[in-house]
Amino acid sequence: MKKRKNEIDMCNGPLFGKVLLFSLPLMLSGILQLLYNAADVAVVGRFAGSESLAAVGSTGALINLIINLFIGLSVGASVVVARNLGAHNFSKVQDSVHTAVAISLVAGVVTMLIGVSLSKVFLSLMDTPADVINLATLYMRIYFIGMPGLMVYNFGAAVLRAMGDTMRPLFFLTISGIINVLLNLLFVCVFHMNVAGVALATIISQYISAILVVICLLKLENSCRVNIKKIAFHKTELSEMVKVGLPAGIQSSLFSVSNVLIQSSINSFGSTVMAGNAAAGNIEGFTYTSMNSVYQAAITFTSQNVGAKKPERISRVAAVSLIIVTAVGLMMGSLSYFGGETLLRIYSTDAAIIPYGMTRLRYICLPYFLCGVMEIFVGLLRGMNCSTIPMFVSIFGSCVFRIIWIYTVFRIYRSPETLYIAYSISWALCAGVHFICYLIIKKRLTKKLRTEPLLN
Repeated sequence: MKKRKNEIDMCNGPLFGKVLLFSLPLMLSGILQLLYNAADVAVVGRFAGSESLAAVGSTGALINLIINLFIGLSVGASVVVARNLGAHNFSKVQDSVHTAVAISLVAGVVTMLIGVSLSKVFLSLMDTPADVINLATLYMRIYFIGMPGLMVYNFGAAVLRAMGDTMRPLFFLTISGIINVLLNLLFVCVFHMNVAGVALATIISQYISAILVVICLLKLENSCRVNIKKIAFHKTELSEMVKVGLPAGIQSSLFSVSNVLIQSSINSFGSTVMAGNAAAGNIEGFTYTSMNSVYQAAITFTSQNVGAKKPERISRVAAVSLIIVTAVGLMMGSLSYFGGETLLRIYSTDAAIIPYGMTRLRYICLPYFLCGVMEIFVGLLRGMNCSTIPMFVSIFGSCVFRIIWIYTVFRIYRSPETLYIAYSISWALCAGVHFICYLIIKKRLTKKLRTEPLLN
């Protein structure tokens, strides 16, 4: 079947250029999405002060904890749509696309209600300091009003990714990202709205990106086209999405549990350390999202080739993805650390936060490529319809390990450095176990695909 413009043929021909062609727009899209929060942090840090910076920065781990379960389902949606496209089962493609849209609408409303109603309770449980908690609560409540827009965009973009289209999501985020920055400056510098202004700017931008992706899906000329009257839950497709996406969401949420505990430990050092940690966390995020784009490529290319019964290409997807993610991780991590002082000053004029920000960059950004390697193996496993195993490996290798670390090593050697070093150790442990699991599952899948008909 001939591929249309914006689509990539993942099941035939050389892979390196195609993985790059898929990953680069997605990388830029992720960076633009990060700029939502980075613009919030930079504007509020420079024009509203360190307390406001700490308030916005301290919410990141908690926000991720609440939304990651549902964002994980978008991974399941992408896998199922891609697999059906690879198998050329276009009636199931239609059912899976409309199921994905239905999930996004429900997920958006549920996360909005949870975030708006329980923000202060969760922040109190994290021991957020008294001089920060009210501002942080206000930011979170407004931010979560934008959840329906965020979910619709993410699920819509997942459908486009499944067919190899990563350019249009980049275009949509470019538009909404520019609007976000302009509104930040207007609401904070002109109207002096503090954290409420940056939160409001973010949710307006999120709804704009959601509207753009919906219009795109309505106008597609292939089997991924959305018909509003057909939006519904299809039992088989919903089950498949939950099978892949729920473990992915649980894994991400449990990662966030350990990160919330680490954030709580950081909070115990006071608002200056919190502000430095928040600024560095935003810089670090650009490295992570760059590597995550290659992870998304690994999932999608693997899923389509499973659907097309071409398991021999999965090994090539693995090799290409590992080479690219290692190069990206080393390059971005080094740039983040060696340019760290300059970058941190973008977020705040308070010189006192710089040393604390640099500490985080040193211990997390330089070895960050290990996280990328770990995630590639997770992506390969999920693309092969194996999502539960990487969930359990990550629960024990990262989440449980980090929690034990906090209550043992950190109690003895109480410093931010002790907290940060736990990350790289857990990445290396998980990468090794995921690699072994990949070899086993790949062997079983190859045998299965050679003896059974197409997976539909």
